[in-house]
Amino acid sequence: MEGRQPWKPRLSFRIATVSLCFINVVLALFLLHGFLSSSSSPSKIPTSQLNSAQLRYIKECEEIRLAMQPFELIKRVKEIQQEAYAEPETVQQKDAKQTAAADLSKRLKDLRSINDANSLKALEEWRKRKMERARLRQLEKNGTLSS
Repeated sequence: MEGRQPWKPRLSFRIATVSLCFINVVLALFLLHGFLSSSSSPSKIPTSQLNSAQLRYIKECEEIRLAMQPFELIKRVKEIQQEAYAEPETVQQKDAKQTAAADLSKRLKDLRSINDANSLKALEEWRKRKMERARLRQLEKNGTLSS
């Protein structure tokens, strides 16, 4: 009976690994429960334990915090954001007007360069007719005054 003793438990690597894993799982669950329970319930002191000086101090801190908030700045930022949303339409209109003006200017320059000779000839004819009309008017005035 020297080979085996039935009253002594045999410790194998398999049993040791399983028991160690089981202990690790139990510890992990315990730690997880501790973290979740501490974060879910905030550690606030009940108001019954606070004295009146502490309550007054807390109220003053809240009033100071509210007084320090830049309400006018927040309002102005909101206005600027609204203007920013409305501005692209006016920018698009200005861009459309500018492109139209640039297009017209380019077309006029092209017409001037192409029709420069024609326009000079037409201008000379117009000047001649204008001078002729002015001369006729002058003659009519002189003729009516002398008659």
